[in-house]
Amino acid sequence: MDTVFIVINIAVFFLLLVALFFMQKKHVSFSKRVFAGLGLGIVFGFILHLIYGTQSDVITTSIDWFNIVGSGYVKLLQMVVMPLVFISIVGAFTRLKVTKNIGKISFLVIGLLLFTTGISAAIGIGSTLGFGLDGVQLTEGEAEAARNAELQEKVVSVEGLTIPQQILQMIPNNPFADLTGARPTSTIAVVIFAAFIGVAYLGVKRKEPERAEFFAKLVDSIYSIVMRVVTLVLRLTPYGIFALMTKVAATSNYEAIAKLGTFVIASYVALILMFVVHLLLLLFAKLSPVHYVKKALPTLTFAFTSRSSAGTLPLNIKTQTKDLGVSEGIANFAGPFSLTIGQNGCAGIYPAMLAVMVAPAVGIDPTSPSFIITLIIVVMISSFGVAGVGGGATFASLIVLSVMNLPIEIVGLLISVEPLIDMGRTALNVSGSMTTGVLTSRIVGEFDENVYTRKEIVEA
Repeated sequence: MDTVFIVINIAVFFLLLVALFFMQKKHVSFSKRVFAGLGLGIVFGFILHLIYGTQSDVITTSIDWFNIVGSGYVKLLQMVVMPLVFISIVGAFTRLKVTKNIGKISFLVIGLLLFTTGISAAIGIGSTLGFGLDGVQLTEGEAEAARNAELQEKVVSVEGLTIPQQILQMIPNNPFADLTGARPTSTIAVVIFAAFIGVAYLGVKRKEPERAEFFAKLVDSIYSIVMRVVTLVLRLTPYGIFALMTKVAATSNYEAIAKLGTFVIASYVALILMFVVHLLLLLFAKLSPVHYVKKALPTLTFAFTSRSSAGTLPLNIKTQTKDLGVSEGIANFAGPFSLTIGQNGCAGIYPAMLAVMVAPAVGIDPTSPSFIITLIIVVMISSFGVAGVGGGATFASLIVLSVMNLPIEIVGLLISVEPLIDMGRTALNVSGSMTTGVLTSRIVGEFDENVYTRKEIVEA
């Protein structure tokens, strides 16, 4: 009998995919199709949850089939991330207009990412204290115990390392291995390697301009091919979001979420406040936050459902350049750099909240100015090298808690609400990236305000 139900679920899933396809054939706008996929996924997933629960064989097998679309789409995006990161950074150096301001652009991008991470950490601290969250109140069940056992393996890689040693881990010793994503710090290692290639290009350009010109044309050709692959994958976004949201709605543990409701609410209050900070920064730069929200929303929606900043990178760069008026060179800096530096949600708010929650357990006053200032600084520095994939917040939290000599067990105690909070964290990470690109482009005078204020969103 279970087989019959599974077949019915797959058939309904397929019909809903067909409905999204017909919307595309009818030339419904990309953003509307994205939100249609989001809405269909929530409704369909919640109905499955009501009928089968979260642990039945029917729902497990059905989700396995749905993952062909959802997880398959994320894998396709991840497939192009490393090539895109590498060629984007190198390409930024080969564009003459950008190389004139390369130092200023790099400083602004990194500075803005770290600055917003510091603000996000402060907001996370304030939200935790405001809601009176205490890690001592959390209890460990079977799932939490299993999660903490897994975390012990990760602790080995970060515990006992000083901040200089952690920074040293980011330097590539085998860039070809890092291109495969072999280490948690592989993305920033690829960024560093690409930056060396770019600087070398500038040196060759001064001494052997003909060879440099050939290299620049080669890089531009490869960039065009990679971006074409990105475009092909991005066209699948509405279907991917539908499948991912169906899985989230069908498999979420709503009882556990209810038990940890205060922490979830406090987390989203902090995330929303930091998003408001992004909008205020745009307003300070004399840009309409409304235009930003309308243009960025499809990208933020995908980040929310996929829980992968790296997977969102292609859509991130496309939105910056085609919809927000950011120059290609700056978008190609802000996008890749934001995967490894200054993730406002995963590396800013979340580690800060956990540190404040467990501080009383070791006799530290979390309201102490010295503790708060030290924590913000540690969060900012530790944000270097955080992987832009699901689990990056866990890695960031382990680093911060280890450096601050705080117990790391709290990370595992929140496993039941981790996916729900990670959705908001990832969306905030990507918003921070796009905001940084817009502000940097605005400051250096490479911003197209006509594109920013245009109502239409460019199709993928």
